[in-house]
Amino acid sequence: MRVLVTGSAGFIGYHLSRRLLADGHEVLGYDGMTPYYDVSLKRYRNAILAQNPRYRFVEAMLEDRETLDRTVSQFQPRIVVHLAAQAGVRYSIEAPQTYISSNVVGTANLIDILKVHRPDHFLFASTSSVYGGNEKMPFEEAERTDFPVSLYAATKKAGEALTHSFAHLNDIPTTCFRFFTVYGTAGRPDMALYKFVDLIERGEPIEVYGNGEMERDATSVDDLVEAIVKLFDAVPVRGRPVPVEGVADSLSPVAPWRVVNIAGGQPVRLMTFIQAIEAALGRSAEKIMLPMQQGDVVATFADPSLLKALTGFVPEKGIEETVGAFVKWYRAYKSGE
Repeated sequence: MRVLVTGSAGFIGYHLSRRLLADGHEVLGYDGMTPYYDVSLKRYRNAILAQNPRYRFVEAMLEDRETLDRTVSQFQPRIVVHLAAQAGVRYSIEAPQTYISSNVVGTANLIDILKVHRPDHFLFASTSSVYGGNEKMPFEEAERTDFPVSLYAATKKAGEALTHSFAHLNDIPTTCFRFFTVYGTAGRPDMALYKFVDLIERGEPIEVYGNGEMERDATSVDDLVEAIVKLFDAVPVRGRPVPVEGVADSLSPVAPWRVVNIAGGQPVRLMTFIQAIEAALGRSAEKIMLPMQQGDVVATFADPSLLKALTGFVPEKGIEETVGAFVKWYRAYKSGE
């Protein structure tokens, strides 16, 4: 198939694109190479993808309507996976306009273009952050998500609403997946795994927010990619919910649109996560214990029942394996290997 992946030089986009190329698909990557973190890491990822002759790349912003339109028109993708976004909960407090521009305007541009160049399936990356102030756990897709506690979450919630109206008005099958703390090799430097490994390796202290009591339903990027690929074939059809007893389907009553959690449903305490990093590095971390940060939530905990009903798959890769692989990659990357 021809698959358009926005954000292909990003952490998740890179891993998804590698998997699709390995499976024999044609991939067109679209990425703005924004400097939210070191662009050299994005160039590194993209250079690996570019070694495959079935990979093509366009460097441009989603806000560049003309280039985006021309790219989609020429490639005519059958599947579109929209991963490109301004990420990060804390940074959204500092630079709100960046999130509005990329996550709202950029998404609106893409789906408006896809009204003309209609894919067989449109998949949109949302986030567990949309559950916000919800206190009932585990999080189920059909629950209300009306109480975001960060602008990042609010823009992703807006994206879900935009894609729903797009699916309803244009009858284009659309799946939104909500990510839960994705981690793994070639990960983002602003995320906990990379930050902690980097600081501990350099003998510097790490800041532990929420006094280490926070819990996250952490998901290996390998498991995440497996789930996304399996969801390609789980095409939403209006009026045909999942026929599995006891599973609440989030399928819209008025559109071929569905939202799906991608996580294993096994939250990990922050201190347990740090201990796995220390074990993989073979050294202890000096810890600065701090309170919760503005925009953060105490815990995330997914109900993966719908994902399992749709694909037969639930993420299960353990933290020791994933953290160990990251440490091996990090050391090779830093040494220039």
